[in-house]
Amino acid sequence: MLARTADSLFWLGRYMERAGNVARALNASLRMAALAAPRGTEAAEWTALIAATGTAGHYQELYGEPTPDQAARWLTLDTLNPSSVAACFEAARRNARAVRTALTVDMWEAVNDAWIDIRKLDSEAAAGDRLMGFLDWVMSRAVLFNGAAMDTMLRDDAWRFVRLGTMLERADNTARLLASRGNAFAPGTEADAANHAQWQTMLRSVSALRAYQHMFRDRLRPARVVELLLMRTEHPRSVSACYEEVNAILSVLAMSDGEDRVACRRLAAALRGRCVAQSPARLMEGGLPDLLSEVVDGNGRLGTSIGKCFLIG
Repeated sequence: MLARTADSLFWLGRYMERAGNVARALNASLRMAALAAPRGTEAAEWTALIAATGTAGHYQELYGEPTPDQAARWLTLDTLNPSSVAACFEAARRNARAVRTALTVDMWEAVNDAWIDIRKLDSEAAAGDRLMGFLDWVMSRAVLFNGAAMDTMLRDDAWRFVRLGTMLERADNTARLLASRGNAFAPGTEADAANHAQWQTMLRSVSALRAYQHMFRDRLRPARVVELLLMRTEHPRSVSACYEEVNAILSVLAMSDGEDRVACRRLAAALRGRCVAQSPARLMEGGLPDLLSEVVDGNGRLGTSIGKCFLIG
């Protein structure tokens, strides 16, 4: 496959996944804001949410301290934010158009219809009482695209690059989500009601609250939240589950060998190994921030390595 085609497929998967992740996280934060943020500390919730998208520095330069309305616009329709929903749909459609013949009809329509619809929206479409409906629509478009890819695409290299982008973006999102709310996992915070709300928000942000209840059948505990989101491969949005699939895809793509490709695959395997080898109890004693920093940095290096090995680079 041509590197340029692989690049477009990879970033198509990443941008559609990113749009859904942003909408899911904002949806969860809005639902839990009253519980998670005591009066006078509301800005901390929005700061954590923006930090989880990796755009905190850019936002600070443009707008300063986050407010609910400005933060919501930044994450949804603000074109100055390259990770806003609107920017993600624009970039996804641009990449999809470049590889139109490599996509199924269902995949193309999922991307193109989302792009057409979001361009029709007015500036208040993601504000006030209309925000929750907008977020539900975004999440449905992301799920529709992923479902179309899983159900209608041949399991060839085109599918592998779309899936590779999706899984790498998903791993990064979950790791950043945990890192942005690290204070909720500090030693001695288990009895804090506000932290309980933070754990619930994190689980809702990756659609894992029901999975937690089914798996552990217990009240929320920080060590188990970390275990589910970081280590348990049963949940498709855990960091380990994402890296497991990334590793499987790279093992096929790297069959032509080459030192760079082998190194790329080893990096993915090492990142997964670091996650599954941890003890949740020990991480709760203070090792979680360092591990998450290592995973986020490693994910960036892995993305760069994939670009050099398989994409335009």
